[in-house]
Amino acid sequence: MKKLLNTLYVSTQGIYLHQEGETVVACLNHAEVLRLPIHTLSGIVCFGQVACSPPLIGLCGERGVHVSFLSERGKFLARVTGPVSGNVLLRREQVRWTEDPARTCDIARNVVLGKLVNSRSVLQRAARDHGASDELSQAIHRIADVIRRVRRATDTDTLRGLEGEAANYYFSVFNDMIRSQRDSFSMASRNRRPPLDPLNALLSFLYTLLAHDCEGALEGVGLDPQIGFLHTLRPGRPSLALDLMEEFRSILADRVAISLINLNQIDGKGFKKTESGAVIMDDDTRKTVLQTWQKKKQETVQHPFLNEKLEIGLLPHAQALLLARHLRGDLDAYPPYLYK
Repeated sequence: MKKLLNTLYVSTQGIYLHQEGETVVACLNHAEVLRLPIHTLSGIVCFGQVACSPPLIGLCGERGVHVSFLSERGKFLARVTGPVSGNVLLRREQVRWTEDPARTCDIARNVVLGKLVNSRSVLQRAARDHGASDELSQAIHRIADVIRRVRRATDTDTLRGLEGEAANYYFSVFNDMIRSQRDSFSMASRNRRPPLDPLNALLSFLYTLLAHDCEGALEGVGLDPQIGFLHTLRPGRPSLALDLMEEFRSILADRVAISLINLNQIDGKGFKKTESGAVIMDDDTRKTVLQTWQKKKQETVQHPFLNEKLEIGLLPHAQALLLARHLRGDLDAYPPYLYK
């Protein structure tokens, strides 16, 4: 199994990243602030006004270290990768499967099942820990009903509709999982373009980090992140990465957000509203979120299908590998990751 390596998140404005031999060096106002060997990194994520030298980008491409550029508020801008790796026959098979409605539906169904089972598990855990309101109990039962209908669905459009229905139930009671700072962190509905409140801004930021990890995991096993099964093909959209991350939204990104709020690691003062109405987080809050995200990825869990203990940060790599094995015909079905 792939070794979990660090992702370098650079959020300090004005940082310049360059190469010295096999080392990544970060400088601010011509003073060195960080030095890391390239072999310890799996990716570099730059927020806002952060520059990378061409030699460093070339080194990252050679070593398989993905470099992503995001705006200060976490909006994805661009991603730099090296030469395409992996088995071209696997990618050809991936394309063929997307052209077969029955096969596409089979994979999409398991992706949606993974998402909904995990979303329901997160709500059930909240109910056990803090007691269940009538609304929370009702949402859990409604998602269970959608799961039953997903198992019977025979086309991808129906699956997309059921996934959207369950997401509405889930986010309608998301506030019930917030036990602290409810005046600052609550949502009337899920919104993202742009996020209109601190909670939505936090979730959108964490989903961006998760998408980055999923895209890298797919590239690592030789799959094309652009060619998805549940998400439709669209120029510039990593549809398969969005498919893969569905299983992890609630159990990783959402739980990190809830923990940050309930443990008072962040507060509403760390967010501000821009003239356009969008809500963004300040530098200190962003750093706290990134540190917590990295720490979460280092925790270990038992993978139910592989029957192996893995760092949470390796779960997208494990699922990408299982998907590749399914496309090659080594597995009868794609087994989604189910949280327990």
